[in-house]
Amino acid sequence: MDKASSSSTGLAQTISDQLLETVGAAFKYPPPIPSGEEPSAAGGSSKPAAGEGGALSRKSSRRLMTAASPGRSTVASAGGGGSKNTHIRKSRSAQMKLDLEDVSSGAALSRASSASLGLSFSFTGYAMPPEEIADSKPFSDDDDIPEDMEAGTGKRRFRTEPTLPIHLKFTDVTYKVVIKSMRTSQEKDILYGITGSVSPGEVLAMMGPSGSGKTTLLNLLGGRIVQSTVGGSITYNDQSYSKFLKSRIGFVTQDDVLFPHLTVKETLTYAARLRLPKSLTREQKEKRATDVILELGLERCQDTMIGGSFIRGVSGGERRRVSIGNEIIINPSLLFLDEPTSGLDSTTALRIVQILHDIAEAGKTVVTTIHQPSSRLFHKFDKLILLGKGSLLYFGKASEAMVYFSSIGCSPLIAMNPAEFLLDLANGNVNDVSVPSELEDKVQIGNAETRTGNGKPSPEVVLEYLVEAYEAGVAEDEKKKLIMDPIPIEEELKSKVSSSKRQWGTSWWQQYCILFCRGFKERKHDYFSWLRITQVLATAVILGLLWWQSNSNTPKGLQDQAGLLFFISVFWGFFPIFTAIFTFPQERAMLSKERATDMYRLSAYFLARTTSDLPLDLVLPVIFLLVVYFMAGLWLDAGCFSLSLLIVFLCIVAAQGLGLAIGATLMDLKRATTLASVTVMAFMLAGGYFVKNVPAFVSWVRYVSFNYHTYKLLLKVQYQHHLLTRSIDGIALDGGVKEVTALVAMVFGYRLLAYLSLRRMKLSGAV
Repeated sequence: MDKASSSSTGLAQTISDQLLETVGAAFKYPPPIPSGEEPSAAGGSSKPAAGEGGALSRKSSRRLMTAASPGRSTVASAGGGGSKNTHIRKSRSAQMKLDLEDVSSGAALSRASSASLGLSFSFTGYAMPPEEIADSKPFSDDDDIPEDMEAGTGKRRFRTEPTLPIHLKFTDVTYKVVIKSMRTSQEKDILYGITGSVSPGEVLAMMGPSGSGKTTLLNLLGGRIVQSTVGGSITYNDQSYSKFLKSRIGFVTQDDVLFPHLTVKETLTYAARLRLPKSLTREQKEKRATDVILELGLERCQDTMIGGSFIRGVSGGERRRVSIGNEIIINPSLLFLDEPTSGLDSTTALRIVQILHDIAEAGKTVVTTIHQPSSRLFHKFDKLILLGKGSLLYFGKASEAMVYFSSIGCSPLIAMNPAEFLLDLANGNVNDVSVPSELEDKVQIGNAETRTGNGKPSPEVVLEYLVEAYEAGVAEDEKKKLIMDPIPIEEELKSKVSSSKRQWGTSWWQQYCILFCRGFKERKHDYFSWLRITQVLATAVILGLLWWQSNSNTPKGLQDQAGLLFFISVFWGFFPIFTAIFTFPQERAMLSKERATDMYRLSAYFLARTTSDLPLDLVLPVIFLLVVYFMAGLWLDAGCFSLSLLIVFLCIVAAQGLGLAIGATLMDLKRATTLASVTVMAFMLAGGYFVKNVPAFVSWVRYVSFNYHTYKLLLKVQYQHHLLTRSIDGIALDGGVKEVTALVAMVFGYRLLAYLSLRRMKLSGAV
């Protein structure tokens, strides 16, 4: 035994010496000192002090390997022989990430020998220092968050200012929708008695399959649905919903509702200027927008357009962060998000959830719906609500969800993501889940409808069991906690929330100016697109060629020019009306979203929206008339040209007003387009060119037709000094005040009708 042990010890020492020599040669390190000899001062070698020689952490090993690479390559090239290269390859294959101090350490040698020979050695007298133990941890809490590959930045600490804390509670919340048919109407239940709460500093996640009522519940809690069919109690600091909360609630919708032609910086800057309080200057508001860009990691794409269906812009993850930035820029007390991670990769989704976690840690209350999160995302949530077909299956701490379902007999039979397990239960799928004995009894004594083909309970039976189990075991306790043991809230916080006074970020005039600039920047790309310019120029050239240098000195030439003037009145009535029809239906989502947060007054938006188009509307008609007027040989007079341009412009504004009114009244593009087509056709036929003797019972149509009044004015301007005739097609060539008055009345009348239609329309949350 003594000989065997001594031979083993000698073998280990010999191997250790060989490996040490190899590593020393690779690192240009002095050869090992034989046992029993003292190192010389010139050698630079010394025996490590107790506790200093230990295993390297990952970070120090990585630095060592990086620093050692040049040395190895130099030795290999200088040696020129295969022996040294072989030694270097052996040292690499051993995968020893050794420190220079570790080379002469017995512990390191023992581990190196074990690695190279596959043997197991134990060095009982070795202890790793505490500082190296801390350094050798493979991951820390901060390292758990991967870098955001889209933003090119690591984990940022989200900085937010203190705000009004709001405790959200909801008890027995129900919701019904009325489905109307041709003959009858019936009510359909969407939510059945949902109870829960969330406090500042917490992230509440709502999970459930599609159609379970997650978004409906989120809209109810966010004050986006206020109807008589809503039951139960929803309180904010023990107070009901008030208009004051609009400026304290951030709501991120599932679809990113953003202007496609604005850049990231412009989008957030306009939001800051409109929503931040009046006490801040413009520079402070713009600084806040810049801070949000940095906090969300958007500095790389801040000058890139948002983009849309036909416009290349930022990525999906960046769009979602811009949407979140639009809401957190006001430092909200409550932040609601509808599936913020949908369509994103796992890294970007984790980054967004970490942002929400940081926002909550700053004293905010965060509520979000989530669709099939990863396991890493699931463990970031503080509280969880699990819904199944509108019923509450679980409410409580997210970390205790698996324990609860195990307690009622539902446990996963295979290793799986907790979120997948919960969603399977919410869908009634128990294929990979243990079936409780109560359910097995129901399947055995029940009929065929209670089980599936493989003998498992049907989804309806599973959901019924889960609802009954929750109501019997947990629901009453949760209600008692909310009612009997409420969170103490100061009276000052209650009084602030109960205030019914709205808080506007800026004055009416400032809202108008900001919205005017934003609208001008957004729509100039559409107005000056090459397709629109080509359309107008092509039409102008065709008209100029067809009426090339026409002569009005003959009756036939005069009639031809009258036809040209009528076509101009029809074209500049038809063209703007079909452009304006799309205005409000397309911007309805944006208008609903911004009005729900009291971003601006409706009157300021409407006036800015209608006036920001006017400078753009004047450019193309000027180009059109410059081409047609001189090619067709109309009356060459500066005053006549200016008046003709003014008349066309007046026609455009009146036609736009009608298009806005139709679009705002119907809010449906198909119906609005159909109505506009019929209206334009009626106005054109009654315009005084095709029919001279219009029957009395439909003659009123011509008086509300902008084509009719525009045609009359163009004739009067062109031929008021004509020597051959004093009337054309029965239209007297004098005056023109009545026609101008009628067009001005249409400009304001149609717009007033559009504004009243918007005011009557029930915008989401605009109560």
